[in-house]
This record gives sequence, C-alpha cells and structure tokens, in this order.
Amino acid sequence: MTEKVRSFLQKYPYAWVVSYFIFYLAWFVWVESRASKPYHVIHFPLDDYIPFCEYFIVPYLLWFVYIGAVYVWLFLKDRERFFRYIAVLYTGMTLFLIVSTVYPNGHLLRPTEFDSDSIFIRLVCFIYWADTSTNILPSIHVFNSIAAHTAVMRTPGLRDKKWTVWGSRILCVSIILSTMFLKQHSCVDVISGILLAAAMNYAVYRTGFLVKAHDLVGKLVGHHRYFSPAFSRKIHRAAKDAEI
Repeated sequence: MTEKVRSFLQKYPYAWVVSYFIFYLAWFVWVESRASKPYHVIHFPLDDYIPFCEYFIVPYLLWFVYIGAVYVWLFLKDRERFFRYIAVLYTGMTLFLIVSTVYPNGHLLRPTEFDSDSIFIRLVCFIYWADTSTNILPSIHVFNSIAAHTAVMRTPGLRDKKWTVWGSRILCVSIILSTMFLKQHSCVDVISGILLAAAMNYAVYRTGFLVKAHDLVGKLVGHHRYFSPAFSRKIHRAAKDAEI
C-alpha cells in the first residue's frame, strides 16, 4: 500500500491541493454552527412566485457527483485544465465562506409541512436538516455548477464528446433551477452565484490571473518544478496570450 501511495504521489505531485477541502469543511462547519444566531434575511419578490417541487432534489443531489466527477477526471487526465478548474472553484468557495462570516445571511422560504411522505420529500427533509437555510449568498451550488460546465466546455477530452457536453449542460441548468424550486436559495443567491462565476471564469480563462497566481505560489515554494513561475507560464501560455 505504501508503495502504491508513493507511486501515486510521484505521478501526481500536486495531489496536496486536495487538502483544501479539509480547510473548507472546517470553516463551513464553523459557519453552520452559527445558524441559530441573528442573520440578514435574503428575499426577492420573484421568490414568492416560484413553487416548491420536491423532484428537483435529484439534480440537487447530483451536484456532488457532477462537481466531483469533473474534478477527478481533470486531476487524472488534464493537469493544465485541472489547475484552471480549481482556481475558479477554490477562489469562489473561499469568497463564499468570507461573505458568510462577515455577513451572516439566510432566508425564510422553506416549507414547514408536506402533503406526502415520498422518497423525494424524505430526501428534501434530509437536506433541510443537513444544510440550514443560512449562509446562502451567493449560491455555491450555482457557482460550482457553472465552474464545472465551463471546465467541460474548455477541455478537449470532454468537449469533443457530444453526450458529455449535453449531459453537463442539462445537469448544470437543472441544478441551478433546483436551488430555487427546493426553496434552498433566493433568486438573489442564484444571480450573485452566476455573476461571481462569470467573473471568475473570465479572470481564469481570459486573462493572466492564473499566471500571476502561480508566480506568487512559485515564489512561496521556491524552485519546486511543479509550481515555479516558469512552469506556470508554460502551462498557462494561452491565458497569458489572451490577457488584455
């Protein structure tokens, strides 16, 4: 087992970036622990016209598979696009935590009673229990879904497959809709998630943002061959050329 782990780390020396999720989950749990404290209510008039639909729990839960599948595929198959993907993902998720910390927020949209006890309703109840209706701005479900679909559309090994593209597109849209039809999020959360995703995707894929970020990391870790400024410029030459 030790030999396999050593071999894996030699092949994927950047595996340490996965440790970000330890940091994220620890901070997220702390933020959730403050759910009982006062928070700013997020609401938009359009929210009142969107009906509750328990069937949207399916794409809502598939979000975890969707984000993870793109993450693992890029990690194993396309290192350059993987770094772009996590640059968007990690930055957005960190900003989400910062906003939730300095501006506690939530909504009062969730239904308190249900007409049936179907498997869909049970799953909704589980989500309501596991993920409170606080710290919802912006929607991380929306942000990460757009980040994943953008990664799919910009990766040759994925965008060349018709069913992969259509599957990703349908799943991305349905996940975004699910956040509102399950009353997990307000339209404000969704719109802010879309705008943040658009800004981050533009910065990472159309400017030299990622090159500069790798330059900074390269200085911090010295002459490590996987994170030096020279390496960052090499794998992100397209981003550098597109800088305006």
